[in-house]
Amino acid sequence: MTTAAPQPEKPTLEDVRSRKDRPTGSTHFGDADFGEEEVTDIGEATWSEVATACCVHDAKGWAIIFVGVCAALFFLYFFLFSLELLGNAAKVLGGCSAGGLLSEKTNPVAALVIGELATALVQSSSTTTSIVVTLVGADAVNVKSGIYLIMGANIGTSVTNTIIAMGQMGSGDQLERAFAGATVHDLFNLLSVAVLFPIELATNYLYALTNAMLPSSVGKGDKWKGPLKIIVSPLASRVLKANKDVIKETATKKVESCDAYYPTVCVDGIEDYKHCVACDKEAGEVCKVGLITCDKKTGCPAFFQNGATKQDDATSGGVCLFLSLVLLLICLMGLVNVLQRGLMGMSTRVIYKATKVPGVFAIAIGAAITVLVQSSSITTSVLTPIVGLGVIQLEQMLPLTLGANIGTTVTGLLAAGVSGKVEALQVALAHLFFNLTGILIWYPVPFMRRVPLEGARALGKWTRRSRSIPPIYVVVVFFIIPLLLLGLSELFQQDTVGFTVLGALICVFVVYAIARFVWWWKKQEGREKFLAVLDKRQVMSECKATLPEDMQYLKAKVEQLVEHTGLPEDEEEGVEVEMEAVKVVDEEQPSDASTDEVPIVAAATTEDKEE
Repeated sequence: MTTAAPQPEKPTLEDVRSRKDRPTGSTHFGDADFGEEEVTDIGEATWSEVATACCVHDAKGWAIIFVGVCAALFFLYFFLFSLELLGNAAKVLGGCSAGGLLSEKTNPVAALVIGELATALVQSSSTTTSIVVTLVGADAVNVKSGIYLIMGANIGTSVTNTIIAMGQMGSGDQLERAFAGATVHDLFNLLSVAVLFPIELATNYLYALTNAMLPSSVGKGDKWKGPLKIIVSPLASRVLKANKDVIKETATKKVESCDAYYPTVCVDGIEDYKHCVACDKEAGEVCKVGLITCDKKTGCPAFFQNGATKQDDATSGGVCLFLSLVLLLICLMGLVNVLQRGLMGMSTRVIYKATKVPGVFAIAIGAAITVLVQSSSITTSVLTPIVGLGVIQLEQMLPLTLGANIGTTVTGLLAAGVSGKVEALQVALAHLFFNLTGILIWYPVPFMRRVPLEGARALGKWTRRSRSIPPIYVVVVFFIIPLLLLGLSELFQQDTVGFTVLGALICVFVVYAIARFVWWWKKQEGREKFLAVLDKRQVMSECKATLPEDMQYLKAKVEQLVEHTGLPEDEEEGVEVEMEAVKVVDEEQPSDASTDEVPIVAAATTEDKEE
């Protein structure tokens, strides 16, 4: 009696790891083909499915969610702490340079570049904006120059989240999505400046618009501190606290240079706020602090020292910059890992439905979050790894970053309120209307919106071919090109025929080079050639990485071949003996001996071996 062959078991839902095996055709987090899904492939879920995925769990599921939320909040707090520490360290290292840059009275192009470089140095557009508003309020910078400085700050603020995206280089899929999510902010700001900067040069549009809106006077208000600063700043201030007054006073020319703040002095050598910062100077007490200062509530930070020199503070800033980057990377990895585990098995249809909100609401959400945290860099830096995981699509990231651009203008408006100057308010309003105008140009019309989206998506895909794209992009876009523009603009400021002609020739050469590059890129298959070079480098890198394993594999296959064909194993030893004999004879022959004798001796040795 024959028995029927057992039927293969059908895979359960837990065993399915591809959308091709699901009846709904939906992709879940953790699928092998998760990275292959396009936005157009994501199906439409119902709100009932969203509610079920969100709220229907057993006791074990709720316990896991609770632990996951606690772990995510833990890593998020120290992620924000490391961003705060990174900003403080950057201000300590680049504060004097940023203050010196902002104090320069230059042409519009130089002002634009200086605003970008200063923001990249201090890692905070809020700080740059506040300083520019203060400078205008103190009549150190005129309103028109302040507007160009603010435009530059808008570009520089996007460097932070681009650096954060590089923290996801461990996964090609995540790096592609995260880098695209970061650079969509960069491209929007660059495109807005590319359009509005020449318009402002030609028409003074922002200056005229904000001037018509100004009141006759501005009352002084109190400084407002966001809730996130209240939570994160105390711990960061215990490690390192940057002295923003150094940047402002250097920029306003109250002091000639940062050397005036050194060495630091505390009354009676006691390191606290009262003896180092708020001493009674009318009573003859002498105290001063440099780039690192003390906090009124938390006291002097760990890296503050009495009698410190400028070099000491710079060393402390460098150490804290390194520590903050390491902590930032650790927290980023932990946060991404926790979110990945929490989302494992979740359908992208459900996530997309939950996060898909109208663009106007997304802009409002981004603005509200940024007002609370008082930093667009923090908002976009937190969103970037979430985009890398695929939770937020690139199309949703764009309006959120636009909202962050609007929210960050609140800092300038608050600084203008504190200054009590009409001119300061005008610059702050120009910042607001610059961002609003950029949004009106690049977001409402679909084909205009696709320009930053497709550009960011292309940059993200390039990271698949080479991991060196992100660092090269950061260095070129945020430092090399601005410095070249700054040097070029300075040539025209020398008021000499020679420098002016030289500058004009360089401009002609640059225009020709750009036109030639565009022609090569579009008409001579430049793009395909560039991508082919990246592909070749990627293949070589993968070959080098797998070379040891490939050699072991080939060695094992050769051994199998020897066993299968019956080749004698001592042939390889004979060859080795022959080569050794040749080497020995080579060494023993005198320098004037004939080289013809060597093969005779080697042959004789081989014959002896065979006998």
